[in-house]
Amino acid sequence: MRTRATMTVSIPPEMIDTVEKVRKAEHRTRSELVREALRTYFMLAGRAYTPTRAELRAIEQGRAAIRRGNYFTLKEFRRYVGGESKKARAKMRPPRASA
Repeated sequence: MRTRATMTVSIPPEMIDTVEKVRKAEHRTRSELVREALRTYFMLAGRAYTPTRAELRAIEQGRAAIRRGNYFTLKEFRRYVGGESKKARAKMRPPRASA
């Protein structure tokens, strides 16, 4: 018996680009990213969600990593996935070859 069901959704191309950037930066699948987004939505909207044992272990591992200082800031993350302003990104481009 299957433990998962497939669901198809339509989202704007810009959102797909963002999903791809985040998923690549975090080395995750689209499904993992969407599942986490839905869990967060349900939690913030006051809907009950009970994390699985595996999720609770992962949360504790993440908290332990933070206590060890093994993390980076949101600003660092945005820079890593290319979320800086256009002006900042332009500075990072290599110089063009002259013709």
